[in-house]
Amino acid sequence: MTSPPYRPDRAARPAATESQASAPAELFPPQVRESFPALVQARELYLDSAATTQKPRAVIDAVRNYHESATANAARGTYPWATALTQRIAAVRARTARFVGAAYPEEIVFTAGATAALNAVALSWGLTALRDGDEILYSPADHATNVLPWYLLRDTLARFGRRIELVPYRTTPSGHADSADIADKLGPRTRLLTVTHLHHVFGGLTTLADIRDRIPGRVLVCYDCSQSGGHLPVDVTALGADFAVFAAHKMFGAPGTGILYCRRRVHSELRPFLPGGGTDAQLTAGGFGTGQMPGLLEGGTPNIPGILALGAAIEVLDSYGMPAIAAHNRVLTRRLLAGLRGVPGVDFLPGPAHAGDTGHGIVSFTLDGISAADLGFVLAEYGFLVRTGTHCVPETAGDAESVRVSTHIYTGLDDIDRFTDRVRALAEEFA
Repeated sequence: MTSPPYRPDRAARPAATESQASAPAELFPPQVRESFPALVQARELYLDSAATTQKPRAVIDAVRNYHESATANAARGTYPWATALTQRIAAVRARTARFVGAAYPEEIVFTAGATAALNAVALSWGLTALRDGDEILYSPADHATNVLPWYLLRDTLARFGRRIELVPYRTTPSGHADSADIADKLGPRTRLLTVTHLHHVFGGLTTLADIRDRIPGRVLVCYDCSQSGGHLPVDVTALGADFAVFAAHKMFGAPGTGILYCRRRVHSELRPFLPGGGTDAQLTAGGFGTGQMPGLLEGGTPNIPGILALGAAIEVLDSYGMPAIAAHNRVLTRRLLAGLRGVPGVDFLPGPAHAGDTGHGIVSFTLDGISAADLGFVLAEYGFLVRTGTHCVPETAGDAESVRVSTHIYTGLDDIDRFTDRVRALAEEFA
């Protein structure tokens, strides 16, 4: 058995605290890291899996093999190379549907990413379904991907004389959507409620389970699962989602690929998103007629290597088991919180530090005496790669910068301990 790759800051550390010593052992061994080539080669410690995950060898091979062997277009020819690819993409679609809990493969649309998927909801549904005076409930604290498309939709509709309202709701200190505030703001003109399943900065999990029976059937529910997909089990049917989006690059897949889940009940309300070659819509003298999903929203040549890489990524995730991955991240989050709580000057953003749960692999904080950007720079000098800034939250730009630490199965307890030791040493230096 080979030894794990080099990790930074291996100097002798103080004895573990009582909370650290009693923490459960990590659920995945360090050898898991050897399946991720970039980590084997790196001397740094990667703690930014909420921004993008490292890629396992199987995903890298899927992209390379497409370009090296029998490269063709899918659904465009009857020769074996093309038909084989068409069948493989259909198989990936079916597997993706099972992975996210969709009832039917045709509820899965492949997009250019989560951003493209949410914009598809705005353009393929919102442009024609919303009427003057309708409302969308959203959180200003969410990622720009789940904020700006609704602002653009409002602006676009206003240019054609239709005015919709964007109604903001609050986030709790625990880092999830305030369901009581949402329930209070649901009104007779509410048509869409959009929420983040796992918040990308706070790490709070929102399921709306406590108010599900208070959401009228006419209100569609859209989940941004960019952060939860590949990090914890997701079941869009159990969530009661009408739309849900995923980013492949955050679930071991390749950048430029996304998943849009469209519940069957909304299919009749959808219009083509990117009409072009392959778009399954009836073109009549009066314009576009009805079409079949998912082809209605999949015009043009698909990102074939990205879709094949997504299929490989899901196979890898299934091999580890999503419940086990989620449990691993919970163990790491507890260890991280225990270590940072003992550091003078650390202040936590909303999230697991303010909640009774154990978190889901995301912790954001600030440190007295140094800006988040400078702290991130210094940490990088010691080999710790973390995210800093406002983390793509548009309405707090320049006002809520923080350091975010995020983990995955290739992160170990030893990594967390070395990180918190370094933050403690820097805090003493700045003090």
